[in-house]
Amino acid sequence: MSIINNFFREIICSSADAPPGDSKGNAVNVSSSRAVVTNRHVHEPTGEFDYPRPQFRRNDWLSLDGTWDFSLSDDRHPRAVEWNLSVEVPFPPESQLSGLSLERELPVVWYRRRFSVPSEWQAKRTILHFGAVDYRAEVWLNDHLAGSHEGGHTPFAIDITDLIGEGEQVLSVRVEDPPAAFDQPRGKQDWLADSHSIWYPRTTGIWQCVWLEPVAPSHLTSLRLTADASTFAVRLELDVSGAFAGLELEMELSLAGKRLARDRIEVVDAKVARVVQLPDPGIDDARREYLWSPERPTLLDLRLTLRSGDSVVDRVDSYVGLRSVEVREGRFYLNGRPYFQRLVLDQGYWPESLLAPPSGEALRADVELAKRMGFNGVRKHQKLEDPRYLYWADRLGLLVWSELPSAYSFGTAAIRRLTDTWMEAIERDYNHPCIVAWVPFNESWGVPELPRSAPQRNLVAALFRLTKALDPSRVVIDNDGWEHGTSDLFTVHDYSRSPAVLQQRYGDAEAWARVGRRARPGGRALQLDDHELPESVLVSEFGGIRFGGEQGGWGYSEADSAQSLLEQLSGLVRALRTSDIVIGFCYTQFADTFQEQNGLLTADRRPKVPLDELAETVGKGGAI
Repeated sequence: MSIINNFFREIICSSADAPPGDSKGNAVNVSSSRAVVTNRHVHEPTGEFDYPRPQFRRNDWLSLDGTWDFSLSDDRHPRAVEWNLSVEVPFPPESQLSGLSLERELPVVWYRRRFSVPSEWQAKRTILHFGAVDYRAEVWLNDHLAGSHEGGHTPFAIDITDLIGEGEQVLSVRVEDPPAAFDQPRGKQDWLADSHSIWYPRTTGIWQCVWLEPVAPSHLTSLRLTADASTFAVRLELDVSGAFAGLELEMELSLAGKRLARDRIEVVDAKVARVVQLPDPGIDDARREYLWSPERPTLLDLRLTLRSGDSVVDRVDSYVGLRSVEVREGRFYLNGRPYFQRLVLDQGYWPESLLAPPSGEALRADVELAKRMGFNGVRKHQKLEDPRYLYWADRLGLLVWSELPSAYSFGTAAIRRLTDTWMEAIERDYNHPCIVAWVPFNESWGVPELPRSAPQRNLVAALFRLTKALDPSRVVIDNDGWEHGTSDLFTVHDYSRSPAVLQQRYGDAEAWARVGRRARPGGRALQLDDHELPESVLVSEFGGIRFGGEQGGWGYSEADSAQSLLEQLSGLVRALRTSDIVIGFCYTQFADTFQEQNGLLTADRRPKVPLDELAETVGKGGAI
């Protein structure tokens, strides 16, 4: 978003188990509940709130979240570090829940944690997992360098087996995160000391779960699931680590305990690919029982078992959503039917924990709230969200647009870092049926000379094509908001507060053809010169109405009461829904985010208006 994004400024023309809050706007206290951060023993994950990787689940694991030693030392080796602080992981040291609430620049930080490997793991390999560490991490075990990773938003894993000694183990992590590094994918993290405009407090270091996992010497390392609703088939692609001679892989798909398909094959290569054909009932009414959508989020359970004779070598549980996504003639289709997307922009911040969720329960609560507010999807803005959020979006039924956090300078380092992060993000999240769109750029951030710079145009086009190569099954928006080149969907950010003006701009194809070429949101053209203006549009930012909040906050427009907010929102939604060319919208925004106080919820997730009335206002239309 842009605070100066007053659209057409230069135009030349005139299901929840325990609902987090009630529909009357009473308090929602989910995000204030502190996460449980104990060194829990090996256990079977519930799959509900805590397991960090719900798309690739094993029974045994050990959380390393909890209290770690902490230091602001810039030394290069853990033996030289003075350990004089403690921090609660996985909360950023800038946050309240970390126990530190540091308000200074943190270019280098150190973490240290002691743990013991369970005795029953002795015959297995031990894998150390990090959900996300911002930005450059070096991992040490028992004062030996175990591995490193660059990228603040994606996971990495290290096999630490050969470094494990007797008794207690000492894990140390050194993190570099230059506060003003514009060539790193940073999203909404402010480079200034105090949050300003549309940027918010920085997140340094470990901000997603850390855990250990035992695996056999031969084990499954990755899983890629491609569901084809048109043929009622699922393609599985897997990688096997270690020796595979004599192994067999069993794959079983089921729905609500009923087996749909079972296959057992000999593993003859480290890469295994198989297409599993499901029984196709043929008629649409029966097919819908198997298909995934926000209205009916059906998930097929998948169990993968690696066997050596009668012995189980490895077992992984996952799931798949059978659904299709495509754009035809400018229209978005879900499962072969036109579908109107009612999205809300969600920045994924919490006041007490910043980018990290305060608890696993808070992630589920956010999905539930979005649905109860009448939306069928979210645009996750400038953040690659925790996989547990995506799990709940899969399970409860919520579309997700996944957006690459922007860098703000252009050059070879930025290109490499953006590309690496984006490829890792797509690999991590490919299997989630809730994700229907990838967004590599927003509002030309990091490519400010896009209309005039061939290298910058080439980067945007290249990431669009790379995304389509990595995942041809989803929609890709090249540069959300303006200055589109080649894009599956044409999106516009429009913060006009007048429903009449929206109708004048988007009411029909003739109005759009008349004004679309002359639109300049934030001084930017909607389309690059060598591309035609499409006949349909998705308004992917609008509204931003502020109601309530603290002094010094802002919104794109103002309401002086809950009723006024609802009336203004109703007028804007009606103008977009009655258009012949608008195929979806995204309201700004889900919850207040620090000084940006234009959320439909407060920062701690209290509704500003009755949720049932809000849902009635927003929720006109789904499948069309």
